[in-house]
Amino acid sequence: MKTNARRNLKTVTLAALVLTATGLAGCNNAQEGMFSGAALGALAGMGLGSLSGDMGKGAAAGAIIGGVGGAVLGDQNRRSGGGGYSGGY
Repeated sequence: MKTNARRNLKTVTLAALVLTATGLAGCNNAQEGMFSGAALGALAGMGLGSLSGDMGKGAAAGAIIGGVGGAVLGDQNRRSGGGGYSGGY
């Protein structure tokens, strides 16, 4: 039964990542950084949490830390002129 729960959690996480990635098309750098940081943080936290026996808490902590870090880095990239849409072709 425990393997089915893990498989379901992995499936739901993967589906959430795909949906989030497709919704990032119109976001600015801070939002893109937040979403991608949260997604990568959740995956890393899920992996580390599974080693300690609580994958859910690890994924939640990783998503929060990754989201905050990604938002800060994305905002700093925007402020320094390091990319993003400039309004032309």
